[in-house]
Amino acid sequence: MPGTRRKHVPQRTCIACQEKRAKRELIRIVRTPQGTVEIDPKGKRPGRGAYLCPRPACWDLLDERKLSRALKRRVSAEEIAALRASARSLF
Repeated sequence: MPGTRRKHVPQRTCIACQEKRAKRELIRIVRTPQGTVEIDPKGKRPGRGAYLCPRPACWDLLDERKLSRALKRRVSAEEIAALRASARSLF
């Protein structure tokens, strides 16, 4: 059909497996302006974000170095463990 336009679908990369997917298919982790690291289920919270696939294998590959680099803040092993625990309810 002439004149119809395809809708733009934002793409993001999983920081664990490096696979590109549609933004809505990934789970966002956000560094809030207060400095905490949390899961952002809706993907709209303010702050610096990083994306992970909803597969448990990607969450197992997540380590301090990868997440710290993506969020530009040192992330401890305890924070990653808390993120993994809260992410289990999402998939």
